[in-house]
Amino acid sequence: MKKGLIALAFGTLALGMTEFVMMGILPDVARGLDITIIQAGHLISAYAIGVCCGAPLLTVAHRYSPKRILLVLAAMMLLGAVLCAVSPTYGVMLAARFIAGLPHGAYFGVASIAAVRLADEGHKTGAVSIMIAGMTIANLFGVPLSTALSGNISWRVPFVLVALLSVLVIYYIWKWVPHIDPLPDNGYKGQFRFLKGGAPWLILAATMLGNGGIFCWYSYVAPLMTTEGGFPPETVSLLMVAAGFGMVAGNLMSGRLSDRYTPGRVAAATQAIVVVALMLIFLFSTHGWLSAALMVVCTAGLFAVSSPQQFLILKYAPGGEMLGGAAIQMAFNLGNALGAYFGGLPMAQGMPYRYAALVGVPVVAAGFVAMTTFIRKYERMKN
Repeated sequence: MKKGLIALAFGTLALGMTEFVMMGILPDVARGLDITIIQAGHLISAYAIGVCCGAPLLTVAHRYSPKRILLVLAAMMLLGAVLCAVSPTYGVMLAARFIAGLPHGAYFGVASIAAVRLADEGHKTGAVSIMIAGMTIANLFGVPLSTALSGNISWRVPFVLVALLSVLVIYYIWKWVPHIDPLPDNGYKGQFRFLKGGAPWLILAATMLGNGGIFCWYSYVAPLMTTEGGFPPETVSLLMVAAGFGMVAGNLMSGRLSDRYTPGRVAAATQAIVVVALMLIFLFSTHGWLSAALMVVCTAGLFAVSSPQQFLILKYAPGGEMLGGAAIQMAFNLGNALGAYFGGLPMAQGMPYRYAALVGVPVVAAGFVAMTTFIRKYERMKN
């Protein structure tokens, strides 16, 4: 495996820990800042909004080499982690989470280009999945470790850990990522020209809706498992390991299947499975181990669509690949923000946590419709 791809994966590892750690430490943050679980859920949304606001920065940065851009973005990761670790109040923490999200979408946009450039022919989707693998490893090891540290020491410790990891990201990118020539300068308007076609919008819609529906439920997975699943609070970190295992498996399988079949078909089939899994979670949330198994299915689905959709947007964004790669992360995180908000509405009305999964069912189904429409109109035509 090329060292450059490993360096890129270290970056997504840091971003994955920053983004997903909130799911495991949500109750600890709520207690530490003296806020409700629903208010703590807004910290997930704040990060996602930062992603959406930060991605357009690439419209002015595309003239620089990808390596230089990646180094700047890694420095921003470090800044965001430090601010989260020292935030004294809920309002400051909201702002810190927004800042921490700014480099996320831009990093994925640039790293996707770098991964494809570094990959051998016929293995480009697989290379993107290796780059994304850092985020799945974050959920397999980083988030459970952070959850345990939060419960035993302080919820601030995970962000200190991310800050230290960000220093390593800066070093490895500087050391291992080779120089890559900047993309051709198509001008400001040229970067947005790909949005005139229908294919990118269907890919972005499928991403936002599919992932948003999963986040309706996953944003509140810790309290769901402890209050309805019957798991003791001290087992949450182990449950996060199981969720992370699903993400790793889903990402690796989808990368290989997409190179063998087509990315669109893999993404659509995955979303269909997730619709069924979310409905079963709603129906059987009180059956702890069954609910945990279904959690692994859903988290596998969350990342089984990532590399196919990330690759597809590059393919259907000629002249605006870097912006397209960032846009897919904007869609992903806009879905996360909306999912965390709408998933919390039933609980705000006093309903059990399992209703968050029910809210997600029609949202993921809408994403499936968008993906199958894309396959019929565009992917099947080209294949």
